[in-house]
Amino acid sequence: QRKLVESGGGSVQAGGSLRLSCAVSQYDLGDVCMAWFRQSPGKEREAVARLYTGGMITTYPDSVKGRFTVSIDYAKNTLYLQMNGLKPEDSGTYYCAAHGGGCYTLLPTPFGYWGQGTQVNVSS
Repeated sequence: QRKLVESGGGSVQAGGSLRLSCAVSQYDLGDVCMAWFRQSPGKEREAVARLYTGGMITTYPDSVKGRFTVSIDYAKNTLYLQMNGLKPEDSGTYYCAAHGGGCYTLLPTPFGYWGQGTQVNVSS
């Protein structure tokens, strides 16, 4: 059974850094669209990073561009999200997600596999 498990969340002050991990099991990551989403109370789930493993193509929304970096370690079957220059508005629950084939949207709809989430709190 395919499974995604996030870790690495925590509490940091504004300007700090965190690295999130998403361990993936029972899933060949050779041709997969993977993404990190975040959701805070009262807000919709939004993508903060996306990676297509077939071509190592990454996409970021303007809100995190230059601060967040998504990467993958195939040997460990693990997706990472390095977050630098964190701001209070980056707080929320962070989820990794995946769907087969190429990436074509930043919306959560086509992502069929989701982790349970990890909490990030950024204080001012």
